[in-house]
Amino acid sequence: MEWIALTFCAAVLAVHLVSAALAIWRVRLVRRAPSVSKTLPAVSIIRPVCGLDPLDEMTLRSTFELAHRDAELLFCAARANDDAVPLVRRLIAEHPHIRARLLIGDEGGTANPKLNNIIKGWDAAQAPWIVIADSNVLMPADYIDQLFAGLRDDTGLVCSPPIGSRPSGFWAELECAFLNTYQARFQLAADTCGFGFAQGKSMLWPKSVLDAAGGIRALGIEIAEDAAATKVVRGHGLRVRIVDRPFEQPLGVRNRRQVIDRQVRWARLRRATFQLYYLPEVLAGSVPVLAASVVAAPAMGLGEVEACALMGAVWYGAEFLLAKAGGWHVSVLSPLAWVARDVALPVIWLKGWTGDGFTWRGNDMTVAETRA
Repeated sequence: MEWIALTFCAAVLAVHLVSAALAIWRVRLVRRAPSVSKTLPAVSIIRPVCGLDPLDEMTLRSTFELAHRDAELLFCAARANDDAVPLVRRLIAEHPHIRARLLIGDEGGTANPKLNNIIKGWDAAQAPWIVIADSNVLMPADYIDQLFAGLRDDTGLVCSPPIGSRPSGFWAELECAFLNTYQARFQLAADTCGFGFAQGKSMLWPKSVLDAAGGIRALGIEIAEDAAATKVVRGHGLRVRIVDRPFEQPLGVRNRRQVIDRQVRWARLRRATFQLYYLPEVLAGSVPVLAASVVAAPAMGLGEVEACALMGAVWYGAEFLLAKAGGWHVSVLSPLAWVARDVALPVIWLKGWTGDGFTWRGNDMTVAETRA
């Protein structure tokens, strides 16, 4: 039993360390995009808005501050009385030299309210390249350059997972722990191995690729548009690629329910859309390894506490190195947040199996739609 436990520890720890090493290699790559986007094609940027979060003015304003000037900005709201509408109108008025429009209306037709909001923007877009970016993504000045730097001959879509930043309070620290050294790590590692998955936060589309699949409405084949995007791109024999240095999502204040409900929602979506890949997620955190290290301690010639402490130091040391390499948020609360995340992961994984429903921005939804 001791040697079985030791073998298990070694295998799972190896996956953890290799994924961290691959992610570190990616974020440390030096790929300099042009400082001014004069050589890049025209781009339409679609930003759906729904409600207003405290940091939305900062993130939406960043859309107007991009170095790439051959871009049209299309903000989409489902309703004229949405809380974000006055802010968008003010930002457009403050930047009359930039081509920007606010489109209002709900196209309907799919089970995904975000996709329904985006459809009118896709139909109105005039450029051959389209960026779809959530309202809470903070765009650096070279945002477009970095997206285009991810293109290769076999690329059908370039995406970026969100990197949690500017947390206020422990629950926001916990969200950083989920987003950064856990989810972004695995996405960067998978993409480095040639198996990238789409992320709906930031997506750069060659319009021709999605139009060949039936247009933006083709993303309605799944309840999550990023899962549908992955399947559409792979169905065309192309790859989804992830940018080398993912973009920030400023968090501000979070509460426990917001963080856990979001993770449960994403777990149910992953289980419904990529069930085979969801199965091993139960082993992705440190809890199984730390428990096995206690059993394996005699085989390592260590006491139980020593073995557990050693395994934890190696495990979380790799996460610390990744966060530092990427320039991601790290604080004195980060180790506690990493441990709390790993304790929560098995519970969230189980919740992913035991329910279909979730609420997204006031909309009651169900992953059962994917099986309809």
